[in-house]
Amino acid sequence: MADTAPRTGGTDPATAPDGERAPATLALILLVSVLVVATCGLIYELLAGTLASYLLGDSVTQFSTVIGSYLFAMGIGSWLSRHVRGDEIGVFVRVEILIAALGGWSAAGLFMLFPLVGDFRVVLYALVLAIGLLVGLEIPLLIRILRHRFAFRELVSNVLTYDYVGALIASLLFPLVLVPQLGMIRTGFVFGLANVAVALALLVFLRRQRRIAADLVAALAVTASLVAGLAGAERMQRWSEVAYYQEPVVYARSTPYQRIVVTRQGDDMRLWLNGNLQFSTRDEYRYHEALVWPVLGRVAAPREVLILGGGDGLAAREVLRDPRVGHVTLVDLDPEMTRLFRDTPQFAQLNRDALSSPRLTLHNADAFRWVREARGPYDAIIVDFPDPTEFSLGKLYTVSFYREVARLLAPHGVMTVQSTSPLVAPRSYWTVASTLEAAGLATRGYHAYVPSFGEWGYTLAAHAAPGDTVRLPAGLRFLTPATERAMFDFPPDMARRPVPANRLDNQALVRSFAQEWGKYEG
Repeated sequence: MADTAPRTGGTDPATAPDGERAPATLALILLVSVLVVATCGLIYELLAGTLASYLLGDSVTQFSTVIGSYLFAMGIGSWLSRHVRGDEIGVFVRVEILIAALGGWSAAGLFMLFPLVGDFRVVLYALVLAIGLLVGLEIPLLIRILRHRFAFRELVSNVLTYDYVGALIASLLFPLVLVPQLGMIRTGFVFGLANVAVALALLVFLRRQRRIAADLVAALAVTASLVAGLAGAERMQRWSEVAYYQEPVVYARSTPYQRIVVTRQGDDMRLWLNGNLQFSTRDEYRYHEALVWPVLGRVAAPREVLILGGGDGLAAREVLRDPRVGHVTLVDLDPEMTRLFRDTPQFAQLNRDALSSPRLTLHNADAFRWVREARGPYDAIIVDFPDPTEFSLGKLYTVSFYREVARLLAPHGVMTVQSTSPLVAPRSYWTVASTLEAAGLATRGYHAYVPSFGEWGYTLAAHAAPGDTVRLPAGLRFLTPATERAMFDFPPDMARRPVPANRLDNQALVRSFAQEWGKYEG
């Protein structure tokens, strides 16, 4: 049956005034524009949320507040679109040019401003609101431009279909292709160019119908700046990271899981994940000896050892020094991390080629899932995850996870968990012990002074209370029987607090960690 629905506004496209006429070619350009602007808009939103989580921590809070602010700003932009009276195409072109400039430079600008401004959140949310407001103008303007070409039901269907397809494209491309392959700064520039390409396409199509000189100059200027930014993206990334870390950056790469940065100042090499220090070569031996040897020294025959985390291979290095160890299983999420510390000579030297040892089996997997499918028993288990700065890491400190790890632990076995600082974050530190105990394990806390971190805490756990008897090998740089005994003594300012267990459905540890470290770093 033929569509007899009236055209909105009652104007025939063939006789529509200039600026409202929408012949087939223009309609196609505008519908493709819907797809492009929807994809770009979501990419800018994801960039802001990801950058906020990288730089400020707590990914759930950052994504929630960024997305909420962005959508609120889009609502304001949609409301403001009612005040555009006439020349909708001209306004739309200018909006695209502005979005291309702001969105395209957003990632680079935020990275470079982070180490320079006092309150980074003001800059972040001002940019999010500005881009969101402009993006909110786009769809209402496009609907008004296309209203003489389609019946209302076709118009809404077409615009929303292209809009939602663009959102799907962005949500798939961003984590799977863009961040690991291009990085966030290049991704911003690429999609800024996509926005300005929409503006240029419309300007070229309309060149005989309107005066476009000023808009064309602006579009070309933005295009040139984005191309220049794309060419210098790596230099800007390195400059911002040098400014942030205040040390020369010798390696930097974004993976689907994290931002890996290695800095070097003289003979001191440091590993940073998402801006958080993981080790310094000047004192990492203190951290790793304290992590490994209180466990191995309490196990009579540690033939099978499991390491969860520790993709840098430094904990594995310590474990493999023990001739009693027959086999080590190491589980780390990020293959780029283990590749870096296995295949790059200057980094493999740090772990003495532990990741290439025939006594070690490496699994690049999510430890939360891996432990559910794994079979034990393991005589010693070493849990060396980054601090619970976000919920994706916090799940690795929950009762659910520790129950699965306890299942893998041999009846006579001992495990240890790196547990943050009992001095800076005592509630967070003792939450780890409470959580292990809720999983059915007996615990003993201990701590060591590591200059790069200060007082750092660990937690021993076993099916029966871990004893005092420990055997340490000769040649350790930090631990002796006397210093090992002293690590189990807690002064009043680090003494145990009554804290709840960290469960998967509440993630109390992530919140307490953010509060305690926020006071210290603030």
